[in-house]
Amino acid sequence: MSSLQQDPASSTEKKVVEREEYKTGSTTSPGLSAWFGGRNVVVGPRIGPVLDSIFEGSSESEPEENGAAAILDKQIALEDGHAIKYRTCSWQKTAALLFSEYICLAIMSFPWSYSVLGLVPGLILTAVVAAVVLYTSLVLWQFCLRHPEVRDVCDIGQMLFWNKKWAWYATAVMFLLNNTFIQALHVLVGAKYLNTMTAADDNIACRTVSFSIIVTLICWICSLPRTFDMLSKIGTASALFTFISVLLATIFAAVQDHPAGYDPRDSYTTASGVAAVGGRPIVTAFPVAGATFVAGMNAFLNIAYTFIGQITLPSFIAEMKDPRDFPKALWACTIAEVIVFSIVGAVVYAYTGNQYMTAPAFGSLEELFKKVSFSFMIPTLIFLGVLYASVSARFLFFRIFHNSHHKNEHTLVGWATWAGILLATWILAFIIAEVIPFFSSLLSLMSSLFDSFFGFIFWGVAYFRMRKADGSIALVKDRSLSGYVWVGVNVSIIVVGFFFLTVGSYASVMGIVEAFEAGSVGSVFTCASNGL
Repeated sequence: MSSLQQDPASSTEKKVVEREEYKTGSTTSPGLSAWFGGRNVVVGPRIGPVLDSIFEGSSESEPEENGAAAILDKQIALEDGHAIKYRTCSWQKTAALLFSEYICLAIMSFPWSYSVLGLVPGLILTAVVAAVVLYTSLVLWQFCLRHPEVRDVCDIGQMLFWNKKWAWYATAVMFLLNNTFIQALHVLVGAKYLNTMTAADDNIACRTVSFSIIVTLICWICSLPRTFDMLSKIGTASALFTFISVLLATIFAAVQDHPAGYDPRDSYTTASGVAAVGGRPIVTAFPVAGATFVAGMNAFLNIAYTFIGQITLPSFIAEMKDPRDFPKALWACTIAEVIVFSIVGAVVYAYTGNQYMTAPAFGSLEELFKKVSFSFMIPTLIFLGVLYASVSARFLFFRIFHNSHHKNEHTLVGWATWAGILLATWILAFIIAEVIPFFSSLLSLMSSLFDSFFGFIFWGVAYFRMRKADGSIALVKDRSLSGYVWVGVNVSIIVVGFFFLTVGSYASVMGIVEAFEAGSVGSVFTCASNGL
């Protein structure tokens, strides 16, 4: 029996009752299980037929055999007897993957965001973005329960937009670019770390490019494990080291005598002739006068990027033994995120101020403190890029070897293809890291281009597609207050997504242009150090 089926075993009478619930639109779970998961979750009807391109053995003419429970049964049965099995993750292991994805280096961009937005708006936006991402992730989970054959967000993209192949290709392009940009970010920051730690050594040839190559090779080797079950173990250690890193950075910011770059003069002129502000750290509750829209938008996009990670969630859910338990992992991670992000951002900003802020904020610490706290970030610098590389490789690998024994067995062809796909993604990531060699602007650009779809638009559309499959959109069906509220919420989510895509992309590009004009970033394929 599938883990999606409820105990005791389903009877004919029970199936009739469930079908009637679907007809009336009652597809949410009893009590709180629609929000927290568990054994009482009721799986709603599909929005369309099973796609033969992503699940072998489907039969559109037999809907009873294409229910969520039946499809999950088939998936598990097809893996029996094979050396490599994918549906092996418990909710605890999935939580480890989520923690390793979200408890990451981007946390250290929160102090910079708060310095631009002001502490009060920054904290409010942190809570609001977390709540929206939690809700849209639950919508995504409900969609995956109805369609357990989907393996990644590209399958969802095709299903959401009426099974059109163009939707699959468009989603696939964004999916692969998003993941590769994240890999590039970790190549960039890995080189930044090595430059920071070896700043006194002047004998390293073409420092940043050389270090980027080293980081790329290390990440490629670490990407080779084929299942999330294995990666979850590594991810647990990664999240723990990241937590230690940001905790130390927060403590060091509070105990150090002065932030890095401190100057006791209230105002002065640098050696290069630029007017600068010094003195005690300036901390503001609201944006300072003269703050530009571009800077504020980029600061907000930095916060959004750190929270938005729905692009990987379908892949995680697709490898869970019981997908109904996913919300347990999601809630645990979201609560930890809000607490850690807010405290780290607020405390580091309070002791660093507007004048001495860097992104990531390790650069605002004194030399010894910076090197110690930054060093604990090493596992995450490698692992998170590895996680996204694995998601991309899995996407391509499963389609190359669809219905092939190479997918589930240890074969030379299978492993050579897997390693080759990973190497190609890491080479592309290296090129991107050298072409866009700056941290906060790269975060903003990624957030505006890709999170607009994968963080907002897709899940607003998914809500309406599922409500239609239930029999009617609640607003049209009974004109209840809750119907109006949920329709308004999901329309707003779609609108916010388009705002990210248009206005957010404009602000990101302008931020990059301004950084180049100001000479505050390195050149393309630079040999100069990018250390903090």
